[in-house]
Amino acid sequence: MEVKPKFKTREPTTEERARIENNFTYHTPTGDQPARYSFLRNIFKQTASVVCRICPQSRELSLALTALEEAMMWANASIARNEDGH
Repeated sequence: MEVKPKFKTREPTTEERARIENNFTYHTPTGDQPARYSFLRNIFKQTASVVCRICPQSRELSLALTALEEAMMWANASIARNEDGH
């Protein structure tokens, strides 16, 4: 389904189209990727546990945990999106 706005638009550049295709496509894990995802998940989980142990419950703690989740997601996306075959 194509959305047609009632205002002026432009066509995405070749680079933007390639980025959109890559970033919004599911990348089936291959080779040792699942093991690396698991390793990263465990490291981030341990880090989150340490942060919870030494920081008081607060908005800042919540933001720190959210930032760890985001960092884990971007690390995994780096693997998924930027290796041969993807």
